[in-house]
Amino acid sequence: MAGDPSARISPTAHYTGYVWYRHGLAHPAFETWPGRLLYHGMRPFMRVSRAVSGATLDSMLLFRHRAIDRLLQEAIERGEIGQVVEIAAGLSPRGYRFMKRYGRAGLVYVESDLPAMCARKRALLRRIGPLPGRHHVVEVDALASRGRHSLAAVGRRLFDLERGTAIVVEGLLNYFDRATMLAVSQRIADFLAQFPDGLYLTDLYPRSTVADLPGLRLFVAALSAFARGRVHLHFDRPAAAEQALLRCGFDAAQVRPAIDFLDPATRSAYDAADSGTADDGPGQSAVGSPGLPDTREYACPVAVARARVGRALKRISP
Repeated sequence: MAGDPSARISPTAHYTGYVWYRHGLAHPAFETWPGRLLYHGMRPFMRVSRAVSGATLDSMLLFRHRAIDRLLQEAIERGEIGQVVEIAAGLSPRGYRFMKRYGRAGLVYVESDLPAMCARKRALLRRIGPLPGRHHVVEVDALASRGRHSLAAVGRRLFDLERGTAIVVEGLLNYFDRATMLAVSQRIADFLAQFPDGLYLTDLYPRSTVADLPGLRLFVAALSAFARGRVHLHFDRPAAAEQALLRCGFDAAQVRPAIDFLDPATRSAYDAADSGTADDGPGQSAVGSPGLPDTREYACPVAVARARVGRALKRISP
């Protein structure tokens, strides 16, 4: 995807990799020295951001990641999903964790990114242990409608059309303008429609949420600077995002605050995830910490979109 916005955001891959490790979601192999430097360099800003807006980058990352985890886990355990593509996976530990848990049950997991990140991810996973045969790390160009690295081509090579399939896109779409974001979502809807069940999980930041919370516009501006590219807020409200996903070809769509998809225990732990000091050890500030009041919980503006399509849904549609 040379020349497109996704090429600008590699610092966030290192940063998020360290966040997952620090809060007990990742194997130590996912930690990188650039991630550690970025994380500790951002701590003063995080304290200011929490004081002014009630939200920090850590809390938003953890809320969205765990919400997507839970929705994907539930779909797998219901027997709806047996194959997963994670687009722009970066240093996400989700593939490793899900294959460790569901690999023996036959889960197929495809992690995709740009070539350099794919090479790094393969090397990282091999340091942990042999890569299971159904766990793939491949280049996928989310912006391509055809060609060897298009989503359709990779799906033909690796997926069974008779198994339910999920696509996860975390932390990417808000670096695309609205037209590009909708084109990617439509391409995903077209791809998933060929399977019995198709599930699309992604994150969004409704403008109404950002506007309603003091300090968050400053936070979004700072996030844009950190990622070296503009962060786009595509929709005014969750209902507008749901309608847009339906127009992209999905049969059902739901956009809700990420914390609505979490169980109470997880909400409590991760609401306090970044309330510790910069000296907290890995995992310490995310475990056993008291939750904040609801008025602070809901200062986290990230929403998670869950959209469904597939042959099974079309058969039962009126």
